Amino acid sequence: MMQPSAKLVANPTDDTAGHPQPKRALGLRDLVLFYVVASLSLRWIPLAAAAGPSSLVMWMVGLVAIFLPLALSVMELSSRYPEEGGMYVWSKRAFGDFSGFLTGWSYWMSNLPFFPSVLYFAASNALYVAGDRGKALQTSPTFFLIFSFCGLALALALNIVGLNIAKWLNNVGAIGAWLPVGLLCVVGVIALRRFGSATSFDAVSLRPSLNLGNAGVWATLMFAFAGAESASCMGGEIKEARRIIPRALLIAGVLITAGYILGTVAVLIVLPQQQLNGMEGIMQAISLSAGRIGWSGLGPAVALLICVANLGAGGAFLAAMSRLPFVAGIDRYLPPAFGRVHPRWRTPHISLIVQGVACGVFVLLGQLGSSIHSAYQVLVSMSIIIAFVPYLFMFAALIRLQREPAGPEIVRIPGGKPVAIVLGIIGFVATCATIVGSAVPDPGEPNKALVVGKIVLLTFAVIGGGVLLYALGKRRAATAVPADGYARGT
Repeated sequence: MMQPSAKLVANPTDDTAGHPQPKRALGLRDLVLFYVVASLSLRWIPLAAAAGPSSLVMWMVGLVAIFLPLALSVMELSSRYPEEGGMYVWSKRAFGDFSGFLTGWSYWMSNLPFFPSVLYFAASNALYVAGDRGKALQTSPTFFLIFSFCGLALALALNIVGLNIAKWLNNVGAIGAWLPVGLLCVVGVIALRRFGSATSFDAVSLRPSLNLGNAGVWATLMFAFAGAESASCMGGEIKEARRIIPRALLIAGVLITAGYILGTVAVLIVLPQQQLNGMEGIMQAISLSAGRIGWSGLGPAVALLICVANLGAGGAFLAAMSRLPFVAGIDRYLPPAFGRVHPRWRTPHISLIVQGVACGVFVLLGQLGSSIHSAYQVLVSMSIIIAFVPYLFMFAALIRLQREPAGPEIVRIPGGKPVAIVLGIIGFVATCATIVGSAVPDPGEPNKALVVGKIVLLTFAVIGGGVLLYALGKRRAATAVPADGYARGT
């Protein structure tokens, strides 16, 4: 296990360590809003509602099987090892350099298909700002591509300038995520009183179906709780990380779970599930129900909020993911340029730029030979698979690292080692099930073989690329150690 990078990142404000580090810019409020914008995605609410009332039960399954094990694991591991890199550092300490690199590589790469899928959802809802004039563009690949590239450029520019600036996009995005949910709940209550519920919430409808056709939907709802680990990638940029990460996770967890459940109930009250579209459901619900109660101007305003929320989510993950190749660049498993920071803004600009370009490539690959819906499904499935592979390493690392002593300053999982091991097992099994389910195409997909082929091919390309880069980086690290014994990125 290589210790040099751990020494360098342990004190991110110390430029004398040989490598200038990013600034500490995130306080408790920023961190709570970061978790909310990273995890509370409005695009999963209509997908859940389209599956019917049984999705409410699956939200609770996701809370117990994914979010709680994930949040508690992050709480303890980030307290034990609060330095920059998050899961990269944890996996490396537990299983060695290769596991650490593959964890960081997979998690970084997961943002490439994830970011375009967020932008596709934002673009779809943005068309509601234009009213009826925007409906014709819902099937226009050109519009979705242009919107995605513009959103990517905005998030990239803000993050290069610095988290002290980019965090405001994240914060506004978190507010933009919760306001539509709140408005939807208000509209739902009014519609319920005037017209009654469009959906019956009985025992039969609440029972989840476990047939193969629903596997992809349930996997996506599990993925909706992902994101609690993201801020730990920027551990060196969080003020008093050990103290505020547990508090931020607790507050954000309540807001995220309430947002998903209340939003899904409100959509089902307003519209029957047969009328819902997975990419437009919230705007469908708000536009139709607002018109019924006389709030005709509400739709465009909410559409704008949804756009901001998704841009904020994309910016948050762009910031978090760029810190992984940054640390790998310091370790020299990636070219040393990845470990550099901008001389003025002290941001990992090389890592950010490379990631931005790669995201743009995934926008094009996802659209190639597909309809808008098929491209969106491929991007979502790829995001789930590649993002959850590192979770396997993280939950395994939680179990293995229980053998290391923990001082009184460490925040432990309640119940200590036995509970931590049980949570690790639950999280590991739920992650495996989610990965398998996410590869199942939508029952309405006309070209299932193409969708599955893209998912499998791109997944193997990502993992194989990581293995190759590690082998090359291992050779580079062995032949490029400075005289003082520490790998440097400058």
